[in-house]
Amino acid sequence: MARLAQTHGLTDVQQEILATVRDFVDKEIIPVATELEHRDEYPQQIVDGLKELGVFGLMIPEEYGGLGESLLTYALCVEEIARGWMSVSGIINTHFIVAYMLKQHGTQEQKEYFLPRMAAGETRGAFSMSEPALGSDVSAITSKAVKDGDEYVLNGQKMWLTNGGTSNLVAVLVRSDEGHPEGTAPHKSMTTFLVEKEPGFGEVRPGLTIPGKIDKMGYKGVDTTELIMDGLRIPANRVLGGTTGRGFYQMMDGVEVGRVNVAARGCGVAQRAFELGVSYAQQRHTFGKPIAQHQAIQFKLAEMATKVEAAHAMMVNAARKKDSGERNDLEAGMAKYLASEYCKEVVEDAFRIHGGYGFSKEYEIERLYREAPMLLIGEGTAEIQKMIIGRRLLEEYRFQG
Repeated sequence: MARLAQTHGLTDVQQEILATVRDFVDKEIIPVATELEHRDEYPQQIVDGLKELGVFGLMIPEEYGGLGESLLTYALCVEEIARGWMSVSGIINTHFIVAYMLKQHGTQEQKEYFLPRMAAGETRGAFSMSEPALGSDVSAITSKAVKDGDEYVLNGQKMWLTNGGTSNLVAVLVRSDEGHPEGTAPHKSMTTFLVEKEPGFGEVRPGLTIPGKIDKMGYKGVDTTELIMDGLRIPANRVLGGTTGRGFYQMMDGVEVGRVNVAARGCGVAQRAFELGVSYAQQRHTFGKPIAQHQAIQFKLAEMATKVEAAHAMMVNAARKKDSGERNDLEAGMAKYLASEYCKEVVEDAFRIHGGYGFSKEYEIERLYREAPMLLIGEGTAEIQKMIIGRRLLEEYRFQG
């Protein structure tokens, strides 16, 4: 794309990283994405290529073997990858959130143990917060950890783990009442555990089972799973940060940067949909001329491009705010909300431009049409984002009567 979604003020290093990722997407992802997606096949060759590029260690500090880049650089790379195939950006996102949580909240021993291997892509992360009956109500978590000597025993069922099968490290949020008297607010009695396991399905370590892949409408290729803990024993030194009761805040910090990631994915998918729509509109002829010359189609392309540009700008703003060290929950919520909604609308317009051919699996837009809805849900629904935005606005614009 020549003109849309440009980011000003990038360093030479950032531009070089993005150019490398963009070239990889064009050559290694776009040509095979639809075929792999239709087979629901894990993109191992693509993942191996991204490991070689250092993408798995993009935001991990250099002292731990990473590239030490900013959230903005990471988000722009995700935007490019999602433009190629949104599932691949999902594989990276969960890994990134766990690495970020370790960097921000882990003990020194935990950082030294996990981060170098995560930067190399040898240890691959997943995080687990949701449960079958939970939805957006994180305070209703029922999975529990009970202290037993120098270990904790974990029991419960978790849901919607991206990378649940292929990962070998899962950050799991559970209730831990130890040290928290009855009546303590739910969010103050939750703990994040760092659970190492073998990749695969079935019993992947004693007391831990990954039943299998959940069959989905879209977002294929990446494995989405349940996680069942039945007497799972975890040593106390695998409590993230070394202290119980901080899990909710750690997870929310991770989800906040994850919302920037989801916004970037929405931008990438919308960009690709626009590219497909504007290209097809110049090839398809009706009434003696390309449909791009019909005013109705030009209006549609104008709306699509404006939405792509607006979503990109909000995503970049949210990432830069976080990189500056400032609170960015308002900006991240707005960016995630707008980008995911606009993504759905741009994809649908590109689908309409394709007419009947958009319904055919031979055309790439059919895949995007099934992928876009996941972004409406991931890292919090539109309703959750509106609650966050509304509460923050009331804080900022408190009535002084």
